[in-house]
Amino acid sequence: MTLKSTIISAVVGVSIATLSTLSVAAPLKIKFSHVVAENTPKGQMARKFEEIVESKLAGKVEVEVYPNSQLFGDNKVLEALLLGDVHIAAPALSKFKKYTKSLQLFDLPFLFKDIESIDRFMMSDEGKSLLTSTQKKGLLGLGFLHNGMKQMSASSKLRVPEDAKGLKFRIMSSDVLAAQYQAVDASPLKKPFSEVFTLLQTRAIDGQENTWSNIYSKKFFEVQDYITSSDHGYLGYMVVTSAAFWKKLPSDIRPIVEQALVDAIKHGNKIAMEKSISDKQAIIESKRSEVIELTDAERQQWVDIMKPVWNKFESEIGQNLVKAAIDSNQ
Repeated sequence: MTLKSTIISAVVGVSIATLSTLSVAAPLKIKFSHVVAENTPKGQMARKFEEIVESKLAGKVEVEVYPNSQLFGDNKVLEALLLGDVHIAAPALSKFKKYTKSLQLFDLPFLFKDIESIDRFMMSDEGKSLLTSTQKKGLLGLGFLHNGMKQMSASSKLRVPEDAKGLKFRIMSSDVLAAQYQAVDASPLKKPFSEVFTLLQTRAIDGQENTWSNIYSKKFFEVQDYITSSDHGYLGYMVVTSAAFWKKLPSDIRPIVEQALVDAIKHGNKIAMEKSISDKQAIIESKRSEVIELTDAERQQWVDIMKPVWNKFESEIGQNLVKAAIDSNQ
């Protein structure tokens, strides 16, 4: 071999080695998909997660956040996680029925008194057990994220259950929520979150249920004449990944990503509490929708007519979970 060919071979060898090194050193990408606006508690939690991870793992991990159903709606994202098309999502707890029936607990009407009660339940052994309730199906819960307590909105006033009779309400894909509205002789329609504004605007539906932050950020209050301050249910999310993806994360990266989620969820939950107050006030001040405050007697009518829904689903959910939830209100 001539000197020239020896030099060329050496250069080629170094180049291949360099390319191989660059390939190995390419940052790990984590795709986080969600369905709400970026100014919501979930949206801000996702951005905080991105910020923390890219600060602590600069050059090693890149987080790509896709809000507003840019990649997947909540009905498809869990399948996408299992296929590896996204890596982290935070669907509403109602979306997990295919993978576990235990999380239907959070849809039971008037089960929790307030967010503080929900926090107590989530910190209990029973609450923590729900994070692994989908693991046999390939999904792993990483934490619970609040949005807030739900309110009912409609094109007519809702003060007592009789007012809901015959009205069409959009609900998430939940049999519990369907039973809740059937209890007041209303018609529940399971529709994607991304379609709610148009459905309300065109009067294809009469009402919906949501938190103050979703009602405000998605401008539902602009196409609904009345919002009843009912706090009748809870809207929360489980931050979830695929068990396979989580297991494959390098041992020096996984703990940092996990702590980043803990910190980001704490940040999101703080915002949720603040926005429940500020967004409700912003809606009131807009004068686009009238906010109805129920008397104790009026609210009790809703409780009395919807509470029997618990009995229909208690065996599916687990009596121990329902009891632990009730105890958290003490």
